[in-house]
Amino acid sequence: MRILIVDDHELLRRGVKELLAEAFGVVTFGEAASGNEALAALQGNWDLAVLDLAMPRGSGLEALKEMRARRPDLPIVVLSAHEEEHYAIRALRGGARAYVTKQSASTELVRAVKRVIGGNDYLSDNLAEKLKAPARLPHELLSDRELQVLRMLAVGKSVKQIGHELALSEKTISTYRARLLVKMDLDSNAELMRYALRAGLVE
Repeated sequence: MRILIVDDHELLRRGVKELLAEAFGVVTFGEAASGNEALAALQGNWDLAVLDLAMPRGSGLEALKEMRARRPDLPIVVLSAHEEEHYAIRALRGGARAYVTKQSASTELVRAVKRVIGGNDYLSDNLAEKLKAPARLPHELLSDRELQVLRMLAVGKSVKQIGHELALSEKTISTYRARLLVKMDLDSNAELMRYALRAGLVE
């Protein structure tokens, strides 16, 4: 088996390798520390990719979609620090075959990889129930980029800082901010912060 692990933390990549090697025996691993490195590594003959969503210099959801576009045959398991209710549905709709939180990785990651390698999707019982229900919360109606900007605004980052981190112009970030305020029926960054804290989108 050949598995590509995409995460910007070396210790986590090492832990994932040890966990999967213990479960599956002889495994050839590849590693990438960013979305760009992952895309460059796609030329390898991988059986599966394990992808973190919290990637530097941009959204892991965008990396997921680009990986799927370039290698639609490659099954991807998302391993994320974000709780299921915030990103799992977006990840699955973006092409992931499974979503596992890092908090439950020791018990669920091997199970998810086995299911995906066998040609199936993996959903926790909790996530399966959520997929049956229509989106109800305001932030669930945002685009992936709008949600990303919301979370960055909610932790106090300025439009300039966000633009720099995402390699986008300040005007573009301001447009995203205005759009998500309208969609969520909010009036200010302070209200965004309060909403994000209540919804558990930031700590």
